[in-house]
Amino acid sequence: MFANYLIGLREGLEATLVVGILVAYLVKSGSTRFVYKVWFGVAAAIAVSLATGAALTFGPRGLGSEAQEAIEGFASIVAVGFVTWMIFWMARTSRVLRGELESRVDKAVARGWWSLGLLSFFAVGREGLETALFLWSATEATGSTTHPLVGAGLGLFTATALGVLIYRGAIKLDLRLFFVVTGGLLVIVAAGVFSYGFHALQEAGLLPVTGLGSLAFDVSAAIPPGSWYGALLKGTLNVSPRTTWLELTAWLGYVVPVLVLFLRGVKSVKASGAQVPARAVS
Repeated sequence: MFANYLIGLREGLEATLVVGILVAYLVKSGSTRFVYKVWFGVAAAIAVSLATGAALTFGPRGLGSEAQEAIEGFASIVAVGFVTWMIFWMARTSRVLRGELESRVDKAVARGWWSLGLLSFFAVGREGLETALFLWSATEATGSTTHPLVGAGLGLFTATALGVLIYRGAIKLDLRLFFVVTGGLLVIVAAGVFSYGFHALQEAGLLPVTGLGSLAFDVSAAIPPGSWYGALLKGTLNVSPRTTWLELTAWLGYVVPVLVLFLRGVKSVKASGAQVPARAVS
């Protein structure tokens, strides 16, 4: 549940900030008549994201178990790729996001209503598609259909509330710190989903179950999968009490280099004195 709350909060706040920047700039520039076009694009992006989530959930159900496992495995790895790109993209562009969006708004208004709608559609749709894919992968990884959706819903609700409060100037949030902390946590969560992807490919018979496929450790006696703390560990970090060498190698092979590169990037930004404004929309 925590992992899905985190992805809902992170992606939701990014999308909310983008919409806030677009709306605030249109209001300040006296182009309020175009605001509804932003919301039209946002609504279309939400619809596409929900449709993607539904397709991922119900599409593979008519397939055999091995085919479903294969889809889950490949989709999990792809989802981790998208989330990793998002983490580094936000770390790199958050300082100039507002300026870039305002420049794009000027160009979109000059081109016509459809261009402004497409701008908001693609800006929000990217976050929505990443969220749908990662949530689906995390849901399959934990084997739950309720807690992941509840966690994601709470995360999106929190993100929307924070976005509205930031837009209205009611609170000031250190966005640099927010994206650093959530980015680091997401690297750990993504490592678990990445590891699960290899587990699913083993179940599909596409990867060996001997050698690297054999068990690296089995602590299910000490941490029963059915216990509350076993479920907490699985739902939070997607760590399985029974882990193969291949899963362990995948987890370490992802988390070590990605976390090192992420922290190095954070350190270089801090050393340069660059800051993300406390209020990204105003």
